[in-house]
Amino acid sequence: MKWFLVFWAGPIVFLGAWYWLSYYDMNFGIFMLTRQVHDLTFAIYGEALGIPPETIPPLVARAIAVDSLVVFAILGFRKRKLIAAWWKARQALNSSPADLASEDSLSRAP
Repeated sequence: MKWFLVFWAGPIVFLGAWYWLSYYDMNFGIFMLTRQVHDLTFAIYGEALGIPPETIPPLVARAIAVDSLVVFAILGFRKRKLIAAWWKARQALNSSPADLASEDSLSRAP
C-alpha cells in the first residue's frame, strides 16, 4: 500500500512542481522550467486535443481531484474496520454515562 501511495503522489508532486515553477518562470538555469516550455507544452497539448491551451490546467486539476478521491476511497475501504473502531471509541468518549447523570442535571427537577 505504501508503494501505491508513492506511485500515486510522485507524479502529482512532480507535475505540480513543474507547473508552478514554469508558470512563474523560476527556471534556475534549467530549460524545462522556463515559461517558453510551459507555453509550448500547453500549445502542443491544446493542438493535439483540439481545445484552447488555457483550458487544460483546470481539466488536469479536476482529473487529479477525482483520482485522489478514488485513491482515498480505496484506502478507506481497506482500513474500514480500523476506522469504524476509532469512530466508536471516539463516540464512546463523547457520551459517557457519567457526564449524563450529574447532580446538577435539570432532568430531575421537581
